[in-house]
Amino acid sequence: MNLSAVAATAVAGVGAYTLYSRSVRLESAELVNHNTKRLRFALPDPDQPTGLSLTSAVLTISWPKGSWLPTIRPYTPINDINKPGFIELLVKHYPGGKQSTHLHSLKPDDSIIMIRGVPPGYRWTANQHPHVALIAGGAGITPMYQLTRGILNNPEDKTKITLVWGVNNDPDIFLREEFSALEKKFPGRFRAVYVVSNPEPGSSHQKGYVDKQILDKVGLNGRDVGNNDTKVFVCGPPAMEKALTGAKGFGKPKSGVLTELGYTPAQIHRF
Repeated sequence: MNLSAVAATAVAGVGAYTLYSRSVRLESAELVNHNTKRLRFALPDPDQPTGLSLTSAVLTISWPKGSWLPTIRPYTPINDINKPGFIELLVKHYPGGKQSTHLHSLKPDDSIIMIRGVPPGYRWTANQHPHVALIAGGAGITPMYQLTRGILNNPEDKTKITLVWGVNNDPDIFLREEFSALEKKFPGRFRAVYVVSNPEPGSSHQKGYVDKQILDKVGLNGRDVGNNDTKVFVCGPPAMEKALTGAKGFGKPKSGVLTELGYTPAQIHRF
């Protein structure tokens, strides 16, 4: 996706993209681990709906200090999108990352431009799949968290969810309490599995990376009878997504881990 072109179209007010306003104001900032902040932005009207649907993202546009051109990045909100008046983002700071550095530097009452509906996300319909597998790496957890809460908080949706989240170290599991609460509230419907590449001594989480063996071990083999109609969502670093979903290139495309596990392309969606 050409984000610059999308942003230019959105700011011009063309097409289906809608500006919340010229800007949204930072209401609060909370450091949730060593490199991730929860940023809460107030919408212009406290009664204004977010206008978001499940898995949809917002496009953030800002002008970091010393920059002539805007920096544009999409983020998936992690707040309840049915509650009006605010948007919450989890933003991981990347060394040298213009937008993440700028967002982490914001103080309450600072503002950025925010556009909703870009990218549009996956169109979720309740009960369209009996089971979904959510496979995330690092900050790629945000669309998975939004989708998980949306499914489980809808009394009409009976979809079962298995979440596998790969991180570098234990503090990177910054939504552990939220997921634990959902596991207790929805036993038998939601399960979270954490895979840590560099766990702390005595860590209770599995050591390693999200690979074929891990997915098979947690019951996500696509050839199992119970997974015939499973929908798999993937979001994470490019290398992880390529390993899971395969790579296209010259000659014969390279199949990914999910294909090896028996999933078809139609069963897999990359955020």
